[in-house]
Amino acid sequence: MFAVYASSFSTDDPLSGLVVGERPDPVAPDGWTSVTVKASSLNHHDLWSLRGVGLKEEALPMILGCDAAGIDEDGNEVLVHAVISDPDWTGDETMDPRRSLLSERYQGTFADTVVVPRRNVVPKPASLSFEEAACLPTAWLTAYRMLFVQGGLKAGESVLVQGAGGGVATALIVLARAGGLKVYATSRDEEKRKRALDIGAHEVFESGARLPVKVDAVMETVGRATWSHSIRSLRVGGKIVVSGTTSGPKLDDAELTRIFFLQLQVIGSTMGTRQELAALTQMLDATGTRPLIDRVLPMEEAHAGFAAMAEGQQFGKIVFTR
Repeated sequence: MFAVYASSFSTDDPLSGLVVGERPDPVAPDGWTSVTVKASSLNHHDLWSLRGVGLKEEALPMILGCDAAGIDEDGNEVLVHAVISDPDWTGDETMDPRRSLLSERYQGTFADTVVVPRRNVVPKPASLSFEEAACLPTAWLTAYRMLFVQGGLKAGESVLVQGAGGGVATALIVLARAGGLKVYATSRDEEKRKRALDIGAHEVFESGARLPVKVDAVMETVGRATWSHSIRSLRVGGKIVVSGTTSGPKLDDAELTRIFFLQLQVIGSTMGTRQELAALTQMLDATGTRPLIDRVLPMEEAHAGFAAMAEGQQFGKIVFTR
Protein backbone atom coordinates (compact mmCIF):
# COMPACT_ATOMS: atom_id res chain seq x y z
CA MET A 1 0.00 0.00 0.00
CA PHE A 2 0.98 3.65 -0.39
CA ALA A 3 2.59 5.20 2.71
CA VAL A 4 4.74 8.07 3.98
CA TYR A 5 7.35 6.75 6.38
CA ALA A 6 10.60 7.39 8.24
CA SER A 7 13.51 5.30 6.99
CA SER A 8 16.27 7.00 9.01
CA PHE A 9 16.93 9.80 11.50
CA SER A 10 18.77 13.11 11.13
CA THR A 11 18.89 15.99 13.60
CA ASP A 12 20.28 18.45 11.05
CA ASP A 13 18.24 17.36 8.02
CA PRO A 14 15.18 15.46 9.26
CA LEU A 15 13.47 15.41 5.87
CA SER A 16 16.32 13.32 4.47
CA GLY A 17 14.79 10.27 6.14
CA LEU A 18 11.26 10.87 4.83
CA VAL A 19 10.16 8.39 2.15
CA VAL A 20 7.02 8.45 0.01
CA GLY A 21 6.50 4.96 -1.35
CA GLU A 22 5.11 1.49 -0.72
CA ARG A 23 4.78 -0.53 2.49
CA PRO A 24 3.20 -3.94 3.17
CA ASP A 25 -0.55 -4.01 3.76
CA PRO A 26 -1.29 -4.09 7.51
CA VAL A 27 -2.96 -7.03 9.23
CA ALA A 28 -5.31 -6.25 12.11
CA PRO A 29 -4.70 -8.49 15.17
CA ASP A 30 -7.56 -9.68 17.38
CA GLY A 31 -9.43 -6.74 18.87
CA TRP A 32 -8.14 -4.34 16.22
CA THR A 33 -9.79 -2.99 13.08
CA SER A 34 -8.77 -1.45 9.76
CA VAL A 35 -9.63 2.10 8.75
CA THR A 36 -9.33 3.30 5.15
CA VAL A 37 -7.70 6.71 5.48
CA LYS A 38 -9.37 9.62 3.70
CA ALA A 39 -7.45 12.44 5.40
CA SER A 40 -4.68 12.84 7.95
CA SER A 41 -3.05 15.90 9.46
CA LEU A 42 0.57 16.74 10.17
CA ASN A 43 1.90 17.39 13.68
CA HIS A 44 5.25 18.49 15.09
CA HIS A 45 5.41 14.97 16.51
CA ASP A 46 5.99 13.71 12.95
CA LEU A 47 8.88 16.10 12.44
CA TRP A 48 10.43 15.14 15.79
CA SER A 49 10.12 11.46 14.82
CA LEU A 50 12.37 12.13 11.81
CA ARG A 51 14.92 13.51 14.27
CA GLY A 52 14.74 10.30 16.31
CA VAL A 53 12.80 11.78 19.23
CA GLY A 54 10.26 9.33 20.65
CA LEU A 55 10.96 6.79 17.93
CA LYS A 56 13.54 4.02 18.27
CA GLU A 57 15.81 3.02 15.41
CA GLU A 58 14.78 -0.64 15.69
CA ALA A 59 11.19 0.43 14.88
CA LEU A 60 12.22 1.73 11.43
CA PRO A 61 10.82 1.87 8.85
CA MET A 62 7.87 3.53 10.59
CA ILE A 63 4.80 4.97 8.86
CA LEU A 64 4.33 8.46 10.29
CA GLY A 65 1.10 10.21 11.27
CA CYS A 66 -1.02 10.25 14.42
CA ASP A 67 -4.29 11.66 13.06
CA ALA A 68 -6.77 10.13 10.66
CA ALA A 69 -10.36 10.28 9.51
CA GLY A 70 -11.74 7.64 7.20
CA ILE A 71 -14.03 4.66 6.68
CA ASP A 72 -14.11 1.68 9.03
CA GLU A 73 -14.67 -1.94 8.02
CA ASP A 74 -18.45 -1.52 8.31
CA GLY A 75 -18.56 1.54 6.07
CA ASN A 76 -18.92 4.10 8.88
CA GLU A 77 -17.23 7.51 8.78
CA VAL A 78 -14.89 7.65 11.76
CA LEU A 79 -12.00 9.41 13.48
CA VAL A 80 -9.02 7.52 14.87
CA HIS A 81 -7.97 8.16 18.47
CA ALA A 82 -4.16 8.24 18.44
CA VAL A 83 -3.40 7.12 22.02
CA ILE A 84 -2.79 3.37 22.18
CA SER A 85 -3.06 2.12 25.76
CA ASP A 86 -2.38 -1.30 27.25
CA PRO A 87 -5.33 -3.67 26.60
CA ASP A 88 -5.70 -4.23 30.36
CA TRP A 89 -5.64 -0.51 31.23
CA THR A 90 -8.87 1.01 32.54
CA GLY A 91 -9.67 4.66 33.08
CA ASP A 92 -7.92 7.67 31.56
CA GLU A 93 -5.64 6.19 28.88
CA THR A 94 -3.36 9.26 28.98
CA MET A 95 -2.29 8.08 32.45
CA ASP A 96 -1.22 4.62 31.27
CA PRO A 97 2.60 4.47 31.69
CA ARG A 98 2.74 2.03 28.77
CA ARG A 99 0.72 4.20 26.39
CA SER A 100 2.10 5.29 23.04
CA LEU A 101 0.97 7.32 20.06
CA LEU A 102 0.43 5.89 16.63
CA SER A 103 3.75 6.03 14.72
CA GLU A 104 5.81 5.27 17.84
CA ARG A 105 5.33 1.53 18.44
CA TYR A 106 2.51 0.99 15.95
CA GLN A 107 2.42 2.09 12.30
CA GLY A 108 0.87 5.50 11.72
CA THR A 109 -1.83 7.09 9.61
CA PHE A 110 0.01 8.48 6.55
CA ALA A 111 -1.05 5.51 4.45
CA ASP A 112 -3.95 3.96 2.56
CA THR A 113 -4.92 1.96 5.65
CA VAL A 114 -4.23 2.12 9.39
CA VAL A 115 -5.04 -0.57 11.95
CA VAL A 116 -6.03 0.42 15.50
CA PRO A 117 -7.77 -1.11 18.51
CA ARG A 118 -11.54 -1.16 17.95
CA ARG A 119 -12.04 1.06 20.98
CA ASN A 120 -9.91 3.76 19.29
CA VAL A 121 -12.52 4.42 16.60
CA VAL A 122 -14.83 7.38 17.23
CA PRO A 123 -17.86 8.24 15.02
CA LYS A 124 -17.40 11.26 12.75
CA PRO A 125 -20.32 13.71 12.63
CA ALA A 126 -21.71 14.17 9.13
CA SER A 127 -21.28 17.93 9.57
CA LEU A 128 -17.48 17.60 9.59
CA SER A 129 -15.54 16.91 6.41
CA PHE A 130 -12.81 14.27 6.47
CA GLU A 131 -10.22 17.05 6.24
CA GLU A 132 -11.71 18.87 9.24
CA ALA A 133 -12.08 15.70 11.29
CA ALA A 134 -8.47 14.71 10.60
CA CYS A 135 -7.31 17.82 12.47
CA LEU A 136 -8.90 16.79 15.76
CA PRO A 137 -7.23 13.72 17.33
CA THR A 138 -3.92 15.33 18.32
CA ALA A 139 -3.72 19.15 18.24
CA TRP A 140 -7.40 19.93 18.75
CA LEU A 141 -7.88 17.23 21.38
CA THR A 142 -4.80 18.52 23.20
CA ALA A 143 -6.27 22.04 23.17
CA TYR A 144 -9.70 20.83 24.35
CA ARG A 145 -8.20 18.96 27.32
CA MET A 146 -5.96 21.90 28.23
CA LEU A 147 -8.83 24.37 28.33
CA PHE A 148 -11.80 22.47 29.65
CA VAL A 149 -10.44 19.39 31.46
CA GLN A 150 -7.07 20.23 33.00
CA GLY A 151 -7.74 23.97 32.99
CA GLY A 152 -11.37 23.61 34.07
CA LEU A 153 -12.18 26.96 32.45
CA LYS A 154 -15.71 28.30 32.29
CA ALA A 155 -17.45 30.89 30.15
CA GLY A 156 -16.56 34.42 31.23
CA GLU A 157 -13.04 33.58 32.41
CA SER A 158 -9.90 34.84 30.66
CA VAL A 159 -7.06 32.95 29.00
CA LEU A 160 -3.73 33.80 27.38
CA VAL A 161 -2.55 31.65 24.48
CA GLN A 162 1.18 31.90 23.84
CA GLY A 163 2.68 31.57 20.36
CA ALA A 164 -0.30 31.90 18.00
CA GLY A 165 0.23 30.08 14.72
CA GLY A 166 0.84 26.41 15.42
CA GLY A 167 -1.84 23.74 15.34
CA VAL A 168 -2.41 23.57 19.12
CA ALA A 169 -2.28 27.35 19.60
CA THR A 170 -4.80 28.07 16.86
CA ALA A 171 -7.08 25.33 18.24
CA LEU A 172 -6.79 26.92 21.69
CA ILE A 173 -7.88 30.31 20.35
CA VAL A 174 -10.84 28.96 18.37
CA LEU A 175 -12.07 26.62 21.11
CA ALA A 176 -11.61 29.20 23.88
CA ARG A 177 -13.70 31.73 21.97
CA ALA A 178 -16.35 29.09 21.23
CA GLY A 179 -16.40 28.25 24.95
CA GLY A 180 -17.17 31.83 25.92
CA LEU A 181 -13.73 32.79 27.25
CA LYS A 182 -11.99 36.16 26.97
CA VAL A 183 -9.04 35.30 24.73
CA TYR A 184 -5.65 37.01 24.61
CA ALA A 185 -2.88 35.76 22.30
CA THR A 186 0.77 36.51 21.56
CA SER A 187 3.07 36.06 18.60
CA ARG A 188 6.40 37.45 17.44
CA ASP A 189 4.95 37.71 13.93
CA GLU A 190 2.65 40.63 13.04
CA GLU A 191 0.77 38.67 10.39
CA LYS A 192 0.10 35.82 12.82
CA ARG A 193 -1.20 38.31 15.38
CA LYS A 194 -3.64 39.65 12.79
CA ARG A 195 -4.81 36.16 11.92
CA ALA A 196 -5.24 35.32 15.61
CA LEU A 197 -7.74 38.20 15.77
CA ASP A 198 -9.52 36.84 12.72
CA ILE A 199 -10.04 33.40 14.31
CA GLY A 200 -11.31 34.61 17.67
CA ALA A 201 -8.73 36.30 19.87
CA HIS A 202 -10.15 39.44 21.52
CA GLU A 203 -6.74 41.11 21.81
CA VAL A 204 -3.25 40.24 20.56
CA PHE A 205 0.21 41.30 21.71
CA GLU A 206 3.84 40.93 20.77
CA SER A 207 5.59 38.14 22.63
CA GLY A 208 6.53 39.31 26.12
CA ALA A 209 4.31 42.41 26.07
CA ARG A 210 2.50 43.32 29.29
CA LEU A 211 -1.21 42.48 29.21
CA PRO A 212 -3.84 45.04 30.29
CA VAL A 213 -5.16 42.58 32.91
CA LYS A 214 -4.00 39.50 34.77
CA VAL A 215 -5.64 36.39 33.31
CA ASP A 216 -7.27 33.35 34.93
CA ALA A 217 -5.15 30.89 32.95
CA VAL A 218 -2.29 30.64 30.46
CA MET A 219 -2.03 27.91 27.85
CA GLU A 220 1.67 27.19 27.43
CA THR A 221 3.11 25.17 24.54
CA VAL A 222 6.30 27.18 23.89
CA GLY A 223 8.33 26.69 27.06
CA ARG A 224 11.54 28.53 27.80
CA ALA A 225 10.93 31.52 25.50
CA THR A 226 7.57 32.45 27.07
CA TRP A 227 7.58 30.89 30.54
CA SER A 228 8.43 33.98 32.58
CA HIS A 229 5.86 36.06 30.69
CA SER A 230 3.24 33.36 31.26
CA ILE A 231 3.81 33.29 35.01
CA ARG A 232 3.80 37.08 35.27
CA SER A 233 0.53 37.32 33.31
CA LEU A 234 -1.47 35.26 35.83
CA ARG A 235 -3.76 36.59 38.54
CA VAL A 236 -3.30 35.40 42.11
CA GLY A 237 -4.30 31.73 42.22
CA GLY A 238 -4.24 31.44 38.43
CA LYS A 239 -3.35 28.37 36.38
CA ILE A 240 -0.72 27.65 33.77
CA VAL A 241 -1.47 24.54 31.70
CA VAL A 242 1.56 23.09 29.92
CA SER A 243 1.44 20.65 27.00
CA GLY A 244 4.67 21.37 25.14
CA THR A 245 8.05 23.07 25.07
CA THR A 246 8.73 23.92 21.44
CA SER A 247 11.44 26.46 22.38
CA GLY A 248 13.22 24.01 24.65
CA PRO A 249 12.52 22.31 27.99
CA LYS A 250 15.19 23.98 30.15
CA LEU A 251 14.39 27.18 32.05
CA ASP A 252 16.83 29.86 33.17
CA ASP A 253 14.36 30.88 35.89
CA ALA A 254 11.28 28.81 36.78
CA GLU A 255 9.79 31.77 38.69
CA LEU A 256 9.33 29.53 41.75
CA THR A 257 9.10 32.46 44.17
CA ARG A 258 6.25 33.99 42.21
CA ILE A 259 4.56 30.59 41.86
CA PHE A 260 4.40 29.87 45.59
CA PHE A 261 3.83 33.46 46.75
CA LEU A 262 0.89 33.96 44.38
CA GLN A 263 -0.30 30.36 44.88
CA LEU A 264 -0.26 29.66 41.16
CA GLN A 265 -1.12 26.24 39.77
CA VAL A 266 1.15 24.55 37.22
CA ILE A 267 -0.72 21.75 35.45
CA GLY A 268 0.61 19.28 32.91
CA SER A 269 -1.60 18.10 30.06
CA THR A 270 -1.04 15.41 27.44
CA MET A 271 -3.37 14.56 24.55
CA GLY A 272 -6.83 13.42 25.71
CA THR A 273 -9.15 10.45 26.12
CA ARG A 274 -11.51 8.80 23.66
CA GLN A 275 -14.44 10.28 25.57
CA GLU A 276 -12.90 13.76 25.31
CA LEU A 277 -12.37 13.29 21.57
CA ALA A 278 -16.04 12.35 21.23
CA ALA A 279 -17.03 15.39 23.33
CA LEU A 280 -14.87 17.64 21.14
CA THR A 281 -16.54 16.39 17.95
CA GLN A 282 -19.96 16.94 19.53
CA MET A 283 -18.96 20.49 20.51
CA LEU A 284 -17.94 21.30 16.94
CA ASP A 285 -21.08 19.68 15.57
CA ALA A 286 -23.30 21.70 17.90
CA THR A 287 -21.55 25.08 17.60
CA GLY A 288 -20.50 25.07 13.95
CA THR A 289 -16.91 25.77 15.03
CA ARG A 290 -14.41 24.31 12.60
CA PRO A 291 -10.68 23.53 12.67
CA LEU A 292 -8.42 26.06 11.00
CA ILE A 293 -6.72 24.45 8.01
CA ASP A 294 -3.62 26.08 6.56
CA ARG A 295 -3.41 23.92 3.43
CA VAL A 296 -4.58 20.60 2.01
CA LEU A 297 -2.14 18.48 0.01
CA PRO A 298 -2.35 15.03 -1.54
CA MET A 299 -0.34 12.60 0.57
CA GLU A 300 2.03 12.15 -2.38
CA GLU A 301 3.21 15.73 -1.69
CA ALA A 302 4.06 15.03 1.95
CA HIS A 303 7.57 16.46 1.54
CA ALA A 304 6.11 19.89 0.83
CA GLY A 305 3.94 19.74 3.95
CA PHE A 306 6.82 18.66 6.18
CA ALA A 307 9.03 21.41 4.74
CA ALA A 308 6.39 24.06 5.45
CA MET A 309 6.11 22.93 9.07
CA ALA A 310 9.90 22.76 9.49
CA GLU A 311 10.14 26.37 8.29
CA GLY A 312 7.23 27.56 10.46
CA GLN A 313 5.21 28.69 7.43
CA GLN A 314 1.82 27.35 8.53
CA PHE A 315 -1.02 28.98 10.44
CA GLY A 316 -3.33 26.16 11.42
CA LYS A 317 -3.22 22.55 10.32
CA ILE A 318 -1.55 20.96 7.29
CA VAL A 319 -3.77 18.16 5.99
CA PHE A 320 -2.91 15.27 3.67
CA THR A 321 -5.63 13.53 1.66
CA ARG A 322 -5.95 10.21 -0.17
